[in-house]
Amino acid sequence: MSEPTLEIQLQTLPNQPGVYQYFDANGTIIYVGKAKDLKKRVSSYFTKTHENGKTRILVKKIANIKHIVVETETDALLLENNLIKKYQPRYNVLLKDDKSYPWICIKNERFPRIFQTRRLIKDGSEYFGPYTSVKTVYTLLDLIKGLYQLRTCNYDLSQEKIDAGKYKVCLEYHLGNCKGACEGHETVDEYDKNIIAIREILKGNFKDSLQRFKQQMNEFAKVMLFEEAQKVKEKISVLENYQSKSTIVNPKINNVDVFSIVSDESYAYVNFLQISLGSIIRSHTLEIKKKLDEADKELLEIAIIEIRQRFNSLSKEIYVPFKINIGDDFKLTIPKLGDKKHILDLSIRNAKYYRIDQLKQVKIVDPDRHANRIMAQMKVDLRLNDEPRHIECFDNSNIQGTHPVAACVVFKNGKPSKKDYRHFNIKMVEGPDDFASMEEVVYRRYKRLLDEKQSLPELIIIDGGKGQLSSALKSLDELNLRGKIAIIGIAKRLEELFYPNDPIPLYLDKKSETLKIIQQLRNEAHRFGIEHHRNKRSKTALNTELEIIPGIGEKTIVELLKHFKSAKRISYAKLDELEAVVGVSRAEKIYNYYNQKE
Repeated sequence: MSEPTLEIQLQTLPNQPGVYQYFDANGTIIYVGKAKDLKKRVSSYFTKTHENGKTRILVKKIANIKHIVVETETDALLLENNLIKKYQPRYNVLLKDDKSYPWICIKNERFPRIFQTRRLIKDGSEYFGPYTSVKTVYTLLDLIKGLYQLRTCNYDLSQEKIDAGKYKVCLEYHLGNCKGACEGHETVDEYDKNIIAIREILKGNFKDSLQRFKQQMNEFAKVMLFEEAQKVKEKISVLENYQSKSTIVNPKINNVDVFSIVSDESYAYVNFLQISLGSIIRSHTLEIKKKLDEADKELLEIAIIEIRQRFNSLSKEIYVPFKINIGDDFKLTIPKLGDKKHILDLSIRNAKYYRIDQLKQVKIVDPDRHANRIMAQMKVDLRLNDEPRHIECFDNSNIQGTHPVAACVVFKNGKPSKKDYRHFNIKMVEGPDDFASMEEVVYRRYKRLLDEKQSLPELIIIDGGKGQLSSALKSLDELNLRGKIAIIGIAKRLEELFYPNDPIPLYLDKKSETLKIIQQLRNEAHRFGIEHHRNKRSKTALNTELEIIPGIGEKTIVELLKHFKSAKRISYAKLDELEAVVGVSRAEKIYNYYNQKE
């Protein structure tokens, strides 16, 4: 029997939770997804228009659909995660983490050893972890070694062999690091009490160990064994110090997983904190490569399932920044204030720092890669024919038409090229006319570039709406540059991008790197223009009648103003007063000017 058509497959899908798989014409699995309602979710791919180009390509390639029905949404998430890891479909997110992590093992044997390992052997031994930092493992093992005298040898300490005197105590016994179980100096019960206490410490619970040590200390003190009591007191101090360092939130916050997400156009970064009795016992950030412009909600759901599986988390309460759907097996909390919000903010901060670190590493290893990626992204986002390697942005500045100026800032490869910045004094426009001013400066700028045979930009950005954009277009038409240079306008309020002859503006994602660069250009043009405008205004404001007196320069005027505080006082000053400040010759010129005038 031949495969049914896609239309028939879609019609026969159940309205149940489950996992769907898309196959191409070659029978290769290209996408795996989960759904609360399989029929609704899968049908949506074929009934609506997708803005994302990759999604449109995916839909075109679908030749066959298979599905698996499960009981709950949680089961669907788990199955989806396992299938993605198994098949690694082309259009699914890529979880970028293939490291092996260290564990702390309590060996399944008589007089158990405790050690670090990266291999999990199913022999009944207990494993705590995995830990994301080896340093944390070493710190914990050092703490345990300082508190308890445990064996480090790998002998088979069966009772028969100990009774037969097969083993002799080693240097560790003589150094006081082991109590010599190999010669029967320590009982199994005594040793196992220490193991129980260590197990609680590894879980983040220090209470039982502290109580036990305090009891020991008091017993030693009662029988006058003060040296032994002091040794136990030192252990208490070590344990309390470690506990205070590790407790960063309310100790009542216990057995909780905290997740947060930070994303950009290409990647998402999910941070995971595991809290036990107010202490962070584990922290990890997972990097996710986007494939189909996935939403943060979808990525966070995938990451939670993956991370909890990877670190064997059994916590029943989860803190997240927004509502997600991962089934009814967990208590979801969206903290708004207090200690819970504090710990969520800490997780978000960790995700942000991780992202910054990754970007820094890329810039160091391959400086051009970052710029190339951004340029390629801008070309796609702004629907350009060429990558905008050279961008120029224009902005006008005036106060009620006075001192009108304009600024042109230049970005090359996404970075400011300050040596190419230019100021413009408006020459041909009278009064407050932003449109005419924009027309003038755009014309002057590109007339000069053409005359000097300099390179033209790939993109012009006009700070303003449709009116300013239309004015700039008039200048490009005059210079026969229409269609040779891409041009867009950006409106401040809603960050709308306007294109020539297109009444509908373009809205970019607020997290978009393209929008951030455009905003940076706009802000830089505004800053540069305002700076020039202020300088011009200040210069005019300082103009006095003194400037028109022959033989009186700027330095003399400054000296006079410093002394007399105002131009009016200078005009009423006596000759000897003026001479005391600027000398005889210049004093006479100033005195004669004001007195002749009278």
